[in-house]
Amino acid sequence: MRLDRRDFALPLSDPLRTARGEMATRTGVLVRVADDGNRGLGEASPLPGWTEPLSDCRTALARAERALQRGPDAALAAVDAPAARHGLSLALADLRAADAGVPLYRYLGDDAAVTDVPVNATVGDAPPEETAAEAADAVADGVDCVKVKVGARDVDEDVRRLRAVRDAVGPGVELRADANGAWDRAAAERALDAFADVGVEFVEQPLPADDLSGLAALRGGPVGVAADESLAATGVDAVLDAGAADALILKPMALGGVDRARDAALRAREAGVTPVVTTTVDAVVARTAAVHLAASLAPVPPCGLATGGRLERDLTADPAPVRDGTIHVPQLPGIGTTGAWSS
Repeated sequence: MRLDRRDFALPLSDPLRTARGEMATRTGVLVRVADDGNRGLGEASPLPGWTEPLSDCRTALARAERALQRGPDAALAAVDAPAARHGLSLALADLRAADAGVPLYRYLGDDAAVTDVPVNATVGDAPPEETAAEAADAVADGVDCVKVKVGARDVDEDVRRLRAVRDAVGPGVELRADANGAWDRAAAERALDAFADVGVEFVEQPLPADDLSGLAALRGGPVGVAADESLAATGVDAVLDAGAADALILKPMALGGVDRARDAALRAREAGVTPVVTTTVDAVVARTAAVHLAASLAPVPPCGLATGGRLERDLTADPAPVRDGTIHVPQLPGIGTTGAWSS
């Protein structure tokens, strides 16, 4: 078995703000595993604030390449960086699913056919009128779940923004909010109380990532609490043990692979917590793998998978287009992202 690596850099259509500043290019490493003429493809796309730096990712993959001489398990054991492990484990899963002649989601889950998965639209920070107009455009395109970024303004202004969205999209559209850990406990309590009148389903990360007791204390009202950054900061088990979430926002790249993300989703369901799959603005290989992950868990609520538009260009044609509020699940063996390595 052989491992090959290839760096890539893709321009974003708009700069992405992360915990470490603004990013205009999505960089990463394609990982290809070959065995007896068959190949599997993975993607390791580190994201500042979520995973290891790109330099550490490359180092970890070089270590895995050496360890692969002792077999796949030894190579996985040699990788302790989440994005690097995601790339390697995905390449191995793609290889095995293709060998079995089944799409990745069926390799991960069971034999049930899944053709599409519901997705949400994400609306960024803007004044109420602009926020409402963007949400209305998404609904006109067929989306029936809208997530609104909050926390950059004061709570009262975010309440006005969400009320404007609700007025624009009507009562039948599911609303979510994402605070990215921006509030303290007092602000979070005030926000959730006010958001209840607007019919918000849940708020992602209303408190800083390490405040699990605070997240747990917010639960129990009409607006749910979702953990996102907390999963990378404290671990899935810590969040579940603390009773800190009604939903888990699962980013396979940040969790170290679709296999680990699926395990987390199953543990969440056992605990009565809803799993929601999303991406870290990945290139087509990892993004499509996240679609397969969501399909392996079907039925799922709307997931944050419609992120391909954040890239100005991609590694190959997108095999999972979004139409009428759902994303297509490729049915070819493996991931279905043919051509990504040669692009």
